[in-house]
Amino acid sequence: MKKSIFLFSITFLLFSRCVFADPQTESVNAIESETDQARAVNAVLDSIETPASEFELQLSTPEVPAAEKAKMVKSVDIRGNKTISIATVLAKIKTKAGQEYSQNIISDDLKRLYNTGYFADISVDREDYEGGFRVVFYLKEKPIVDKITFTKIRYYNPRTILSKISTKEGKFLDQKALMDDVEIIKELYSKKGLTTISVDVETDMDEATHKAKLHFVINEGFRVKITKILVDGNTAFTDKRIIKLIKTRTAWLLNPGHLKEDILSEDMERIKSFYEREGYIDADAMNTVTQGTKGRVTVNIVVNEGKKYYTGKIAISGHQIASEKEILDAMKEIKVGSVFSRARLDVDVANIRTLYFDKGYIFANVRQSTSLNPETGKVEITLEIQEGNLAYVRKVRIQGNTRTRDIVIRRELRLSPGDQFDGVKLRRSKERLRNLGYFEDINYDIEDTDVENQKDLVVQVKEAKTGTFSFGGGFSTIDQLVGFVEIEQRNFDFTNWPTFTGGGQNLLFRAEVGSVRSNLKLSFTEPWLFDHPIAGGFDVYRSQRLKERDIGYAYDEERVGGGIRLGKELSEYLSASTGYTFETITVDNLDSNVSAALAAEEGTNSVSAVNFRLTRDTRDNVFSPNKGLYLSGTTEFAGGPLGADKDFYKVHTKTSYYVPLKFNAVIEFRMLTGFADAYGDSESVPIFERYFAGGANTIRGYNERKVGPLDSLTEDPIGGESLLVGNIELTIPVIDFIKLAGFFDTGNVWSTIEDFGSGEYKSGTGVGLRVKTPIGPVNLDYGYPLNDEPGEDERQGQFYFSISRGF
Repeated sequence: MKKSIFLFSITFLLFSRCVFADPQTESVNAIESETDQARAVNAVLDSIETPASEFELQLSTPEVPAAEKAKMVKSVDIRGNKTISIATVLAKIKTKAGQEYSQNIISDDLKRLYNTGYFADISVDREDYEGGFRVVFYLKEKPIVDKITFTKIRYYNPRTILSKISTKEGKFLDQKALMDDVEIIKELYSKKGLTTISVDVETDMDEATHKAKLHFVINEGFRVKITKILVDGNTAFTDKRIIKLIKTRTAWLLNPGHLKEDILSEDMERIKSFYEREGYIDADAMNTVTQGTKGRVTVNIVVNEGKKYYTGKIAISGHQIASEKEILDAMKEIKVGSVFSRARLDVDVANIRTLYFDKGYIFANVRQSTSLNPETGKVEITLEIQEGNLAYVRKVRIQGNTRTRDIVIRRELRLSPGDQFDGVKLRRSKERLRNLGYFEDINYDIEDTDVENQKDLVVQVKEAKTGTFSFGGGFSTIDQLVGFVEIEQRNFDFTNWPTFTGGGQNLLFRAEVGSVRSNLKLSFTEPWLFDHPIAGGFDVYRSQRLKERDIGYAYDEERVGGGIRLGKELSEYLSASTGYTFETITVDNLDSNVSAALAAEEGTNSVSAVNFRLTRDTRDNVFSPNKGLYLSGTTEFAGGPLGADKDFYKVHTKTSYYVPLKFNAVIEFRMLTGFADAYGDSESVPIFERYFAGGANTIRGYNERKVGPLDSLTEDPIGGESLLVGNIELTIPVIDFIKLAGFFDTGNVWSTIEDFGSGEYKSGTGVGLRVKTPIGPVNLDYGYPLNDEPGEDERQGQFYFSISRGF
C-alpha cells in the first residue's frame, strides 16, 4: 500500500509540472525560502529511479474502494523532518484528523509540500488505525547551504559572482538551481573573452546538522584572442566588405579581440541577411575556429553565396482606388529587373499600405506571393490588393496628459471628428506636437467602434518637464564667462492656479551677469489669443556689452527697451508676424584715437521701429531638424512717422535647408542676407544696427566681427549696410548624444547696399563636435581661414567653444 501511494504521488507530480502554477510560500525559522514548483519536481525526479515495470504498475493501480474512502482520518503523523517544524508542515496540508479520508486531498497536499521548495523527497502512507486511517507523511528535507566559497580567482570578485547566482547561504540547496548557477558563471566569464573556463562544485555535507558547504572550483583559463579572420567562398563581395559587416574583430591596440561565441553566431546571421538583401536569397554562412598557441585563434568564415536573383514581372490585382502607376511608384526598393530580396519586398508592401493609409483606407491589406520563372531565372511577384473601405474618425481621445489641457493638443492636430483618416495629416500632427516641446513621446492608436468604417483616434502623449528654475554659468569664446538665473515655463497658464501650467503659453525671466555682457529679460507669449489662432506677446529687456576688442567691440553698448508681437499662421507651413519695439541705445567708452566716423556714433539715441516677418517652415523638427526648409524674410522700419532719433530701414532673410543622408547624417545649407539704409534726417545707419560677420555664428576661421569694414585708424570693426553669408554643415552622429561636424563658410559685409556682392569673399572651413549633456549643449569648432584677414599678418585657425544651459 505504501508503495502504491508513493508511486501515485510521483505520477501526480509529473502531471503537475505542466499544470500547476507557482504558489506562495512562507518563511520558516528564518531559513526557509521560496522555490518554484518545477525545481521541486525535478529534485524528486533526480533522486528517484522508477523501473518501467513499476511505472506501468502505478498507472494500473485501482482506485481506493468507496467504502475505504468513507473512513475517517484518525491521525496525521509527520516523519523525517529535521529543521522544518511539524506545525509548519501541518499548516501546509489540508489532511486533518477527524476529517473524511480523501485521495484527492492527499494528492493536493503532496503538491503543496513540494511547492514549498523545502523537500527533496516526499511520500505518503496510510495505516488502519482505530477504525479509520493513520496518514503518515515521510519527508526528506533539502540540505541548507551553510557556506559558499570559491577557489582563488582573478577576473571577478567573489561578491560579484554571489550577487549573480540564485544559490545563497542560509537557503535550501536546490540541485537544479545549482546547475543553472554554473552556467551563469560561465556566461559571466565569456563576456570577458574567457571562453575556456570550467566550473565544478564540491559539496561537503554534514549529516548531523543537515547543512552543506559548497566550494566552487573555477578554472578561469585564459582569454581567447582573435589574431586572424579569414573569409572563403565569397566572390561577389570582398573579404573586407564582409568583415565590415560583423562585430567580431581581431585584437589590436584599441580592441581586445576576445572570442565570443554568441556574437560570432550573430555575425553569421548578419552575413546571411546582407546577402539576402543583395539578392542572394539562398546564401549561407558558417564559421570554424582554429586554435593556435597561447589562446590565439583564427576565425574561418565560409560563405556559400548561391545564385543571385533578379525581379521579373510584377503583377498587381484588386486595385481600384490607387492606380497601378501609383502602386509601382510607391515601391521604392523593388523594380522590374532589380535585385530581388524578400526584405526589400516587405518594405515595399509596407509602402503600399502607407499609400492606402494616406488615402483613408486604413484597412487595406496586401497579399504577396513569389515564384521562380524557370525560363528567365527571375522571381516574379504577385501582389493582391485588398483595399477595404474608407475609414472615418468618430472621436479623438487624448491620453497621458496630466498637466497639458486637451485643447492645447487638439489645436495642433490636423484630423478632427468626421474627417476621413489621412496618413499625411497624422504625420504632420505628430510633427506639430513634437515642435511644442511639451512631450517626450507621442503615439497614435486606432480603436474599433460599433460602426465598421468609423474608428476612434487615440493620441497618446508622455509629458516632458516644461518648467525650469535654474541658475549657473557658462563660457564661450564670444561672451566669455557668464552667470545666469532663469525661470521659464514653456507650457504656462496664468489662469491655472497654483501650478500655472498646461495652457501652452511661454513665460521667461532671465538675468545674466558676465565678464563682458549682462542681460535682463522678461518675455511672455500666448499662442492662441482669445482662443483664436493668433499669437501675441511682449518683451521687456535691458542688455549691456562692455568694450572688448577680442570679440570685435571697440565701445560699450547698452540697450533698454521693450516690444509687443502679433503673429498668425496663414497656412500649414506659412506664417506672418508683426511687432513694434522702442529702445534707447547708449554707445560710449570709445578710444580717443578713433576715426571721426566712429566717434560720431558715441552718445544715447532712441529707436522706434515696426517690423513685418513672413516665414515658411517645413522642418520635421524645430529642435533637431533632419529634413525640410526654413525661410524667413523680415522688413523693419524705424523712425520717420514713428518718431525717435534714428531713421533707417532693414531687410534681411534667413534660409536653412536640411537634407537627410545615410547613417542619420544631415547636411544643412544656410544663407543670410541683409540690407540696411538710412533715410530722412539720418545720414547713415547707426553702428548698433549695422551688419557684422566673422566668428562662431557666421564665418568661422576669423576673429569675431572682423570680416567687413574696419575703422581707418584703429582697424576696429564698424560694420556695414549689406551682408551675405553662406554655410554648408554636415553632422554625423557618433552615438546618441555626440555628433561630428564638418563645415564650409563664406561671405562678406559691405559698407553700402550698392557694394553688395562686390569685392573679395572671405571663406573658412573646419570641423566641430556637438555634445548634448545634462547641463546643456557643448559646441567645439575649429575653423581655418582660406583668405587673409584684414589687420592680421598671417592666417591662423580659431577655436570656438561654448557650453551653456540648453533651452
